[in-house]
Amino acid sequence: MEARTAVVERKTAETQIRVAINLDCQPGSGNKQEINVSTGIGFLDHMFHALAKHSGMSLQLTCKGDLHIDDHHSAEDSAIALGTAFKEALGEVRGIRRYGTGFAPLDEALSRAVIDICSRPYCVTDLGLKREKIGDLSTEMIPHIFYSFAIASGVTLHVDVLRGENDHHRAESAFKALALAIRQAIERTGGNDVPSTKGVL
Repeated sequence: MEARTAVVERKTAETQIRVAINLDCQPGSGNKQEINVSTGIGFLDHMFHALAKHSGMSLQLTCKGDLHIDDHHSAEDSAIALGTAFKEALGEVRGIRRYGTGFAPLDEALSRAVIDICSRPYCVTDLGLKREKIGDLSTEMIPHIFYSFAIASGVTLHVDVLRGENDHHRAESAFKALALAIRQAIERTGGNDVPSTKGVL
């Protein structure tokens, strides 16, 4: 079975990013899952690590960005690079489930994510975050990270935090819900059909 892997490098005047992913490292796949994330933003590293872990992918992501300005460029560009690598690794949308739904609790917080790998990028989030920052990551960047990933990867994405009091819990449960949705959507069906009545995605 063809490996679903990709390596993407993104270099701008603001960031230098390298992403390597393997989508097929779930338990039982025979592939060792390896995750190493370093963006210079501790909480973002934590979220990307959770996303990779629970989606069953291996992820190597490094970002050197202009953090002396703020966290915007590093967070945004890392999500763009990750989305680009995800799309490249997945290749033609064929022989997969296409749709995925994930619910993830974290103590009092509960999040839902729904993804459609459809080549029609769109993103809607309702996270209800109240703090200005979680660690060194601005909370206003979290919905933008989801948006940037969705646009770059060509997916329709809805992420909602359904309840929760602690913003760390709310954010982390949202990333974990997305991971579970991705894991379901990219699951191979055993066939080779395009999962669309149009015959193409």
